Amino acid sequence: MRAMCAAMLSLEAVILALSVPVMISVEDVDKGTALGVGLGLAALCVVTAGLLRHAWAYWLGHAVQVAAIGLGFLVPTMFAVGALFAALWFAAFFLGRKIEADKARWAAEEGATDQP
Repeated sequence: MRAMCAAMLSLEAVILALSVPVMISVEDVDKGTALGVGLGLAALCVVTAGLLRHAWAYWLGHAVQVAAIGLGFLVPTMFAVGALFAALWFAAFFLGRKIEADKARWAAEEGATDQP
């Protein structure tokens, strides 16, 4: 789960960083605001990806998804892009949990069959 979620956050960091020039040149957002919001969210993605060994960091990852969608108020396209990454994040989160549960179950079943 951690690897899949970290990968999603890493890809999202690139997209959020690339939203900065769009905010400045296309949407006429103030440079300071664009840099602070875009690069701040990108940095938060990278930091969160590194913190995913802690259970509470997944909540931070959920908050990043909300913030990425909220970026749509500055760049309307980010409503769709943020929603897409939120869907990918939640898919990685829930599928990763299911995969980990299945691996634990398989390991327990294998351990039970090894007993004489």
